[in-house]
Amino acid sequence: MANNIEVKDLLDAGVHFGHLTRRWDPNMAPYIYMERNGIHIINLYKTAAKIDEASEALKKIAASGRKILFVATKKQAKEIVAEKASKANQPYITERWPGGMLTNFVTIRKAVKKMAAIDRMKKDGTFNTLSKKERLQVDRLRAKLEKNLGSISDMTRLPGALFVVDITREHIAVKEAQKLNIPIFAMVDTNSDPRQVQYVIPANDDASKSIDKVMTYVSDAIIEGLNERKASKEAPKAAAPAEKAPAPAAEAAPKAEEAPVVAEAAKQEEE
Repeated sequence: MANNIEVKDLLDAGVHFGHLTRRWDPNMAPYIYMERNGIHIINLYKTAAKIDEASEALKKIAASGRKILFVATKKQAKEIVAEKASKANQPYITERWPGGMLTNFVTIRKAVKKMAAIDRMKKDGTFNTLSKKERLQVDRLRAKLEKNLGSISDMTRLPGALFVVDITREHIAVKEAQKLNIPIFAMVDTNSDPRQVQYVIPANDDASKSIDKVMTYVSDAIIEGLNERKASKEAPKAAAPAEKAPAPAAEAAPKAEEAPVVAEAAKQEEE
């Protein structure tokens, strides 16, 4: 992996630009190369080494089948992180961090299940039996849930790791992960404390070009891990003789969750 990380590419992307010297965190001193025009310059050789270290660890997590939750709510990072995380088939949060997302995961899962219940209602025709007002309320609830939690709908258990862009901004997510001993990978700028995360990538976390460059390396490593997992699963199947495919199971009847969903929508509408 290290051979693929070119310091010149990091330089061209502006990964080396830190914050103003007066806004620095002294704990970032080992990763700072020099000061120029009142701005700290990050040592890109250390950045490249840290990207390599983080990529290898993320690759192993992905190969083990666990999810990596990406967190980036700042404007210049949202679209990039959403795109790269989706490409690697990983969950992400790019809107406001839902408090208790990790520490109260059971409640978050209930909200995600409401989305599934609404989708079932639309599929089996139950939605059309509702009044116009109720349909509007349910649609609004669905849109709200999709905006905040749609990107984590496939995350059925706590993630194996967090990848954060700007740990100062996402301090609540970092605290929750620390409480549950979930490994944290992060792009850490010169104004943040690197001691808060296990895998530090010293980098400019404000410029979209810098974020895109680091995220590309990270997402490629995760995809590599997923491909290894897929290959290891397919190998035994190829070696074993083909077995007769089982008869398709009868389609399960829709769960009776429509009433609570409508009630919840009506409650939120009144609030």
